[in-house]
Amino acid sequence: MNRKTLVLPAVVGLIAPVLAACGGSDSGSGGGGDIVVGTTDRFIATKDVPAPLDPAYAYDVGTWNILRQTVQTLMIQPKGEGDPVPEAAESCVFTDSGNERYECKLREGLKFSNGDPITAEDVKFSIDRARAIKADSGVFALLSTIDTVETKGDRDVIFHLKTADATFPFKLSTPVAGIVNPDDYEKNKLRDGFAVDGSGPYTLKADTKGDEMVKAVFTKNPDYKGTLKVNNDSVDMVSFTDADAMGAALEKGDIDVMSRTMSPEQIKKLSDNSGDVDMVELDGLEIRYLGFNTDAPTVKSKAVRQAIAQLVNRSELVSQVYGTQAEPLFSLVPASVTGHSNSFFNKYGDPSTTKAKSLLEKAGVTTPVKLTLNYTTDHYGPATKQEFQILQKQLNDSGLFDVTIKGTPWDTYVPAERKGEYAVYGMGWFPDFPDADNFLAPFLDKDNFLKSPYVNSRIINTLIPESRREADRLAAAGTLTDIQDTVAQDVPVLPLWQGKQYVAARDDITGTAYALNSASTLQLWELGRGVSG
Repeated sequence: MNRKTLVLPAVVGLIAPVLAACGGSDSGSGGGGDIVVGTTDRFIATKDVPAPLDPAYAYDVGTWNILRQTVQTLMIQPKGEGDPVPEAAESCVFTDSGNERYECKLREGLKFSNGDPITAEDVKFSIDRARAIKADSGVFALLSTIDTVETKGDRDVIFHLKTADATFPFKLSTPVAGIVNPDDYEKNKLRDGFAVDGSGPYTLKADTKGDEMVKAVFTKNPDYKGTLKVNNDSVDMVSFTDADAMGAALEKGDIDVMSRTMSPEQIKKLSDNSGDVDMVELDGLEIRYLGFNTDAPTVKSKAVRQAIAQLVNRSELVSQVYGTQAEPLFSLVPASVTGHSNSFFNKYGDPSTTKAKSLLEKAGVTTPVKLTLNYTTDHYGPATKQEFQILQKQLNDSGLFDVTIKGTPWDTYVPAERKGEYAVYGMGWFPDFPDADNFLAPFLDKDNFLKSPYVNSRIINTLIPESRREADRLAAAGTLTDIQDTVAQDVPVLPLWQGKQYVAARDDITGTAYALNSASTLQLWELGRGVSG
């Protein structure tokens, strides 16, 4: 039977980690049973990150993909395109014309997976807890427009906002707004380790080895009440050290599905060859970028950052590393999202050594500028090193820079970046929700998740609030463009490319077309076992 390649349009809907490689699993595609999903995501509890799965801390695509299966939110992004819809809530609506008062009514009979009833007070506890803890991941900033949370009876929750926020329903669909049991989560302290308790479609059992979760076992929650139809009884998510080991397990039948993170070579091979594996290609909203510590001496001068922006050849980078699996990106906002503007192309045009040299000379910068470009070795896939080698060559070939590159494992990379140890560093972003605001505010607002020292008071105090007042996101396009143009001028971050996303599955697995949405949310409930076709 020939393997089918499905190319699907984006479905309108998050940063990204890796589970460590324990190789195969006893339950694979050979005889029914659990559906087994492979990943290169890792979940490690460290001194710097002791509570990787606490909703008040977790802020990357891997940990969120655990939480979305287990912790229920008031709202949820729908299966297809559209605005978020009620999930734990029966209904949610703005009750004023200014988008500053948002009221939700809980479904009747909601229970945590241990059988405890869920009340409005539990919702208030969960959201107030995340806001109060203010974890250094920065995830609490998603709730920054909340002023107070009020409850009425057991089922009504009212959010009073500090300022209008048309994106607030999307924010209530993210795991930081997940409902947790006060009996399991302390009010002012993160919950260390890998235990997760909620009211989502699955319960979680974590198989650990030392300080690392090597397999996540999801079992259908019989007490779940929400909008989702769960098409399986259990799913095992198994970690692999690299994409090659994960691919070998799929080929052997030890796993049924793999997605994050395949290598470009694997994707091409699976797309070209016949066999019993189906490849699903979807448009995605993942972006990659360089971040700058604008207080670091080597890049404190805006001219240095502008010169890098003038030299980077995105088309060459994409074609040599990712081929058709990615596209050059000239803004933090992907091209398919309302409000996108090609601000960096408008500002810098085609790569030019002459223009870059002029920028540095006018600012009195001595060349070559010595820099280290930092990247993570085990988080965004095996092509990351090659990507940074090309960036290094592009900058060094200009004669204006003397660049070295350095790779670091994710579990030490992120804490180091947040402490300001890197002048220039590579990161990825998977949106929390598919709105232009979520590609701008997390990088530029106060309490931004990068802990960036870059501050633009006009963006923070005027432009971001202005854009959020517009319920019609097309009407916010002018303000959003203004923000993007300012980023291109100041270059606190440098967008590089946006990528597609892929799911590979053995051909008796159904539901793969919806296994990921455009925000890279893993939707395990969509997977089932069917007849090989």
